[in-house]
Amino acid sequence: MEQTQPSLPVGWEERWQRDKEKRRSAMEEGGRRIEEEERKLRWIVAYNSRRMGAKVRSEEDQDSEEDEDDEEQPYHRHSHPSELFLSLEALQGSALLTDLTLSTAAGGALHTHSPVMASVSTLIRQSLQERDKEGEATAHTQLPHTHTHTQRPHLHTHTQLPHTHTHTQLPHTELSVCLSGDVEQEGLAAVVEFAYTGAIAGLNPCSASRVRAAAVALGAHRVLQLCTEEEEEGPEGGGREDERKRRVLEVSLDCIRQLWVEQVGCDVELQVEGKTFPAHRVLLAACSEYFRGMFCSGMRESRQDQVELRALEGAGFGELLSCCYTGQLCLGWDSVFEKAFTALQLQLRPALPLCLHFLRSHLDARSCLDVAAFAEAYGIHDLQEEADDFLLSRFQEVAVTPKFLDLPVDRVLAVLGSDALCTPSELTVFRAAVAWLQADPARLARAAEVMAAVRFPLMTFREFREVRAVELQIEVGGASGSEGVELYGASFSRFGFTSSDSREVCRVRCPRQTLVLVGGDWLDPDSGQRRPSRQLWFAHALRNHIGLVKDVEWRLLGEMPDPPRFRHGLGVLGGQLYVFGGCHFYAKSDTLKSAYRYNPVQDRWQRLADMQENRSNFSLVEREGRFYAIGGDRDINNNMDSVACYCPNTDCWSLAHPLDAPLSGHAAALWGGEIFVSGGFNCRYQCLVSMFLYHPERGSTYLRDMAGDRALHCMESLGGRLYVAGGLCNLRSYYTDQLACEAYDPRGDSWTTLAPLPVPHAGAGCAVLEGRLYLLGGYCQDDHSDSQLVHRYYPPSQTWESMGRMPVPNTDIRACLCTLPPHLRH
Repeated sequence: MEQTQPSLPVGWEERWQRDKEKRRSAMEEGGRRIEEEERKLRWIVAYNSRRMGAKVRSEEDQDSEEDEDDEEQPYHRHSHPSELFLSLEALQGSALLTDLTLSTAAGGALHTHSPVMASVSTLIRQSLQERDKEGEATAHTQLPHTHTHTQRPHLHTHTQLPHTHTHTQLPHTELSVCLSGDVEQEGLAAVVEFAYTGAIAGLNPCSASRVRAAAVALGAHRVLQLCTEEEEEGPEGGGREDERKRRVLEVSLDCIRQLWVEQVGCDVELQVEGKTFPAHRVLLAACSEYFRGMFCSGMRESRQDQVELRALEGAGFGELLSCCYTGQLCLGWDSVFEKAFTALQLQLRPALPLCLHFLRSHLDARSCLDVAAFAEAYGIHDLQEEADDFLLSRFQEVAVTPKFLDLPVDRVLAVLGSDALCTPSELTVFRAAVAWLQADPARLARAAEVMAAVRFPLMTFREFREVRAVELQIEVGGASGSEGVELYGASFSRFGFTSSDSREVCRVRCPRQTLVLVGGDWLDPDSGQRRPSRQLWFAHALRNHIGLVKDVEWRLLGEMPDPPRFRHGLGVLGGQLYVFGGCHFYAKSDTLKSAYRYNPVQDRWQRLADMQENRSNFSLVEREGRFYAIGGDRDINNNMDSVACYCPNTDCWSLAHPLDAPLSGHAAALWGGEIFVSGGFNCRYQCLVSMFLYHPERGSTYLRDMAGDRALHCMESLGGRLYVAGGLCNLRSYYTDQLACEAYDPRGDSWTTLAPLPVPHAGAGCAVLEGRLYLLGGYCQDDHSDSQLVHRYYPPSQTWESMGRMPVPNTDIRACLCTLPPHLRH
C-alpha cells in the first residue's frame, strides 16, 4: 500500500495565529514556557508552507509520481496494561487520588482507587453505579457507607467505542465499603494486590481460605479462579506466572474501559473545543505526567469537576483519551503529526510511543525531511537522528522529492557537505545542488557556497563534462552581465589536479547498524587448501572514492569458540548473535549441532543447548521470538525435511511441522510475519524453482515458481518484496552459476526480473543495510574460484554496485545486522 504525502490539517497556521493568546493563557496555567510553544508554532507554520508548495508541484508532476493511499491503521502498545497498572500501584502506594476505602469489621482500612477495584469486584462496580445515580439526583451529597457481604453478578462488558457526551453532574465524593462477617484484613489486602498487579504473592493453601472469603464478599470472581488454578497446578505452574499476570491485567484494563464507556465512576469532565469527555482522574494521572501534576499538586483543577483544555484539537483528543483506556491508536500520515503534537503536550505515555513508532517505521524519501523537522522542533533527538540518517543514507531518493527543494540553504550545505552522505557518485550530489539552485533564481547568489560542498575531486573526467554543460546552461539562462554565475573556475580548480590523495575528500559513512560476518571458509594461498574460520568481521565504514569506486572498511570483531564453522545458521535477537550448527571441516562426520550466543556489549560467548540433530546448509529464521532451523544436510548427500525450533527464553529445542520433502541449500526470509522459502536442493540434489510459505504448525503452502531454478542462493526482504539473487542452477546434468535475479511480490504472488549479477555469488552471505541488498563473497562454480567481491543492489536505480573486496573468509559465510556498542566502533 502506497502512502500520501504526510500533512497536517489545512488551516493550522490561521487557527494557531487566531488562538495565540488563548494558548499562552493555557500555558501559564499549566506552568509551561511560552518560548517552547512558539518554537512548536514556528515548525507548524513552516511545515504547512512546505506542504502547500509540495502539493502544487506534486499536482504538476502527477504523471511521474503516484500518491499512496492514506488509510489509518490501528497500532497497539502491548505493554500498556502492565505499565498502566504499575503506575496505578505507585499512586495507591502514595495515597494519591484514592477515592475508595475498604475496611473489615475487625478494623483497619485500605485506601484504593474505585475504577481499579471495580475491574475485579462486582460489588464495587454496583456501588459506583448507585453512587453515580444518587449523585445525579442530589449533587454534592455524601453517600452513606455501604455495609455488605453479598455476592454480586459478573461484570458484563461491551465492545462499543467511546464517544463525546453532553454535560452531566459528576459526583465528587469518596466511597467507603465495610466488609463484615468472616472477611479478614489479610484476605482483603490480597484481593487489592490482585487488582493492581494481576497476581497474589505467597498464595498458599493456608492463606487461600482468607483470600476466598474476601473474594466472595467483593464479588471478585477472577480471584476465586486464581485460587482454584493455584490449587490445581501447585508449584509446577510457577513458570507461567508472567503470562498469567499479563492476561489478568489485560482483562482488568478492558473492564476499566467498559466503566468509561458506560460513564461509571467518571469523576472529571475534560472540555476541548466545546466537546465534553468524561474520564477517571486516576487513570489520566497514571497515563500522563501532565494530568498527574494537574490533579495531584493542589492546582485548582484538582478540585473541579470540569476542566477546560485549551489549544487542543477535539476530534484527535477523543482518540488519544481512548488510547489511555485501550493502548490502541489509529494512525496515518494525515493524523500522526497532530496526534503526536497533542500527546507531547499532555505527555501521554500510551500514545506518544505509538506515534513515534509510526514515524520511525514509515520513514521514506518523502517523509524523512518533515519527520526530522518535527523531531527537531520538539527536541526528540533520537528520532531526529534517525530521520537525518535516513536522509543521508537514501540521499539519491530524497534529492528528487519536491520537499528537498524547499530546504533552507544552511540545511542544504550541511547535507551536501556531510562525510556520511551515501551516493552512487559525486555527480548525484552535483545534480541535487543544481536542482536546488534552479528552484529559486534568488538562490543563484549562493551558488559558489553550495558548490563548495560538492567534492569535485571524486568525479571522473566523463562526469565532469556534465558539470561544464550544466554550468553553461546556468550562465546563459540564469545570469546576466557582471552578476553572472561562474561555477566552472571554482569547480575546475578543485577537480582532480590539486589533490594528491583522494582519501582526503572521499565520503566515509558509518551506518547506524553494523554488517557482521561470521564464520565461513577460504582458500589459503600458501598451502593451497581450504580452511574453515572462527572469525567475526564487521563493516566499520563505507567509502565513496573517485567515480563509482567504493569499498568497505572491514574490522575484526573477534572469534567464535571452537570449532570453526561454515554453512551454519546465524540470527539476531535482542541485540545478541545466535550461531547454530554448520560444518567444521569437509568430511561426512563433520556436521555440527552445537549452538552459541554472543553478547556484543559484554563481548562474551555463551554455550546453548545443542540442536537435536546435526545440521548444516540450512536456513535460519527468527519469528515471534523463536528461531526456526529449516531443512539442511545431516551429512554429505543426506538432506533433511525436519524443522527445529529454538526458544531462547527456555534454552530448549522442539520440532515444528516438517517440510513436505527433504531440502537443503535453500533460502528463507520473513515477510509480514510469515516465513517464505525458495529454491534449494531436493533429495537428488537437483536445484528447484519452488517458492512456498512455511508455517510452524500448518506446514507448507506452495506459491508461484521462480523463473529459474537455484540453490545456495540468497533471499532477503526489502521494500515490500523478496529479492532472490546468486546461487547455482542446473544446466542439463551439471551445475553452473545462476546470474539471473528476481523479486517476488507476496501480495500479488508474482515475480519480476531484475538486473543480472555482474559476477557469480554461490554460497554467499547476504543482508539488507540502509535499503540496499548486499551479496558478500561466495564462489564461482564454473572455475571453482572464490568470489572475493561485495555487490549491493539498489532498487530505485535497479543496478548492482561494486563495494570492493571481502576479508577472508569469504565462502559459505553468514551475515547479519547488529548494533555494536560504541567502544567497538572506534
